[in-house]
Amino acid sequence: MKTTSLLAVILLTSCATLHNDDVVRKPKEDGSIETVMSVRHHGNYDLLTTTHKIWVNGSLDKTIIETDTLKSLGTTTQVVEDSFGVAEKKTLPKNYEIYITVK
Repeated sequence: MKTTSLLAVILLTSCATLHNDDVVRKPKEDGSIETVMSVRHHGNYDLLTTTHKIWVNGSLDKTIIETDTLKSLGTTTQVVEDSFGVAEKKTLPKNYEIYITVK
């Protein structure tokens, strides 16, 4: 639960591309924690996967992977364009918004 609260800032709108000039391409490996969160939809539930890579003195010291099962938020209808630019209505799973507080 502590990990989920800590990592709740990452927006889990995996279908949306956000522009952010502050994106870290590579963490400082002399002492940092690299965290990646993802949500996969599985019908009636969503699977939240959180991966922490602990970097110490230039090398990967430890990798911690946690998975949690979340209730599905249901579906929503959106208009999307296919590869030919044709718009059509599709039913898609709703995505969680995640906010992270780091102290």
